[in-house]
Amino acid sequence: MRSDQIKTGPDRAPARAMLRATGLDDEAIAKPLVAIVHTWSNVSPCNLNLRELAEHAAAGVRAAGGTPIEFNTIAVTDGIAMGTPGMRASLISREVITDSIELAVDGHCLDAMVVLCGCDKTIPAAAMAMARLNIPAVALYGGSIAHGTHDNHPITIQQVFEAVGAHGAGKISDAELTSVEKDACPGAGACGGQFTANTMAMVLTTLGLSPMGFNDIPATHPAKGQAAFRCGELVMECFKQDRKPLDLLSRTSFRNAARMVAATAGSTNAVLHLLAIAREADIEWNLEDFEPASVHTPVIADLLPAGRYTAVELFGAGGSGRVAQELIAVDMLDDAPTITGRSLFEEAAAAPRADKQDVVHPVSSPLKPRGGYSILYGNLAPDGCILKLAGKESGQFEGKARVFESEEQAFAAVQGDHIHAGDVIVIRNEGPAGGPGMREMLGVTAALIGRGLGNDVALITDGRFSGATHGFMVGHIAPEAARGGPIALLREGDSVIIDAEKRELRTSVDLTSRRADWHPPAPKVTHGALAKYALLVGSASDGATTQPINASGRPAIQTSKNSSTQATQTQSNPGATA
Repeated sequence: MRSDQIKTGPDRAPARAMLRATGLDDEAIAKPLVAIVHTWSNVSPCNLNLRELAEHAAAGVRAAGGTPIEFNTIAVTDGIAMGTPGMRASLISREVITDSIELAVDGHCLDAMVVLCGCDKTIPAAAMAMARLNIPAVALYGGSIAHGTHDNHPITIQQVFEAVGAHGAGKISDAELTSVEKDACPGAGACGGQFTANTMAMVLTTLGLSPMGFNDIPATHPAKGQAAFRCGELVMECFKQDRKPLDLLSRTSFRNAARMVAATAGSTNAVLHLLAIAREADIEWNLEDFEPASVHTPVIADLLPAGRYTAVELFGAGGSGRVAQELIAVDMLDDAPTITGRSLFEEAAAAPRADKQDVVHPVSSPLKPRGGYSILYGNLAPDGCILKLAGKESGQFEGKARVFESEEQAFAAVQGDHIHAGDVIVIRNEGPAGGPGMREMLGVTAALIGRGLGNDVALITDGRFSGATHGFMVGHIAPEAARGGPIALLREGDSVIIDAEKRELRTSVDLTSRRADWHPPAPKVTHGALAKYALLVGSASDGATTQPINASGRPAIQTSKNSSTQATQTQSNPGATA
């Protein structure tokens, strides 16, 4: 056992003395020591139930012959931080959570771990830590929140953000905004649509890191505790059989995950996070690999933000298993191993299947003919970007640039009624390094929806979008403005063309002559965690990670279809490479 290094032999008497002080006896110390890692916090509903689930998981470990060692790490709640300087901490927290799990587990030479996660960055961080440590491990998502009810209609946090825009436009009163605010979030659980948390929970299942169906159980459902107990038992099975995360992760499992995201019109943040997980697992997977998954996979799940239902209704329809069943039936998924010891196909075959439901459609009658995102390139994004297609039927938009140097500037313009149909909002210097932290633009996009402009304007940014965003939006533009990407050279009134059919984001303006006048902006933060992240972080096109090299010692994989710029950016910006 790894833990023998801290507990076996005369030299380890001091360590055993400290373990005894925590209540462990000889028998408990002799057993495998299993980390129960969770991101519990009472700052928001997303992670509110994880401490309770940790008790169930610990009981499962004990029942299966192990000794649980509990600790927690941080969480930053996007729904609270959104639209504020605090949102810069969100993506950065993914790296901090991953690092802290590594340090705590390796620092105590623990033998295995159960990771309990509950929101947008804690979920990919769980997978990244599992791949990095590669010890027997199981992940469990704390579950979705139940939807609220307002005027006899179900609502989620998405409707609160959109109500802010409606309020700013004078469409609803102060009292109505307050009523929506009070009705939206009834208790524990992460945001209910196919936003980032539920998208990434489905990704964990598809990658094989979580048991099929367990992540689908809502946070307050009685079966959630049973699922946590079973995860405690399961991690001991993995320990005894030496089943590890890198036995499960492969190009096949990543391709399956990308297809599941496309089929549910899931969050574009899944692209960023899957790239980061692939880097930790040292798997050859890049930005361009997402395009065929989206092109060839129709949207079959009718889920928010563009659809009608939440994760609670998806659970009732059969959850991730039901989506997988429909894709397997038409050979759109490939079989792969999972944490349970059974294959993905075996797990899907055993999943429940509701007779009467309207959430998941068969592939023969999809909601949309292709997935909810597309990877674009062009003279504004040589290293790639992501077009979110959810809720938008047209694949083309052309307009004049309205240039803003921050999210706050753009939000003020929207709320001040300075944005009009046909505009292309450009929000730059919000990338991984320039932000720093690559903030989500939900405040701006929701305000546009609330004002009725969702189908009449476009928005492009080197930042990113919440999973609750819908409309004509392009994010993750690389290279980012702060590192000299072409988006930094756009000016007010320049043409911007978004063409999904040609997979291009471009301008008709020759930007070459403007290059000589461009100078890198001064860092927004000069000390602390944000400054360290800005110095170390790589491109969004490679997952925006702070890993200096891949696990094999190779430089980060070049992801661009047009790879001429990244080498230049890397040479002139030492922190510009992952």
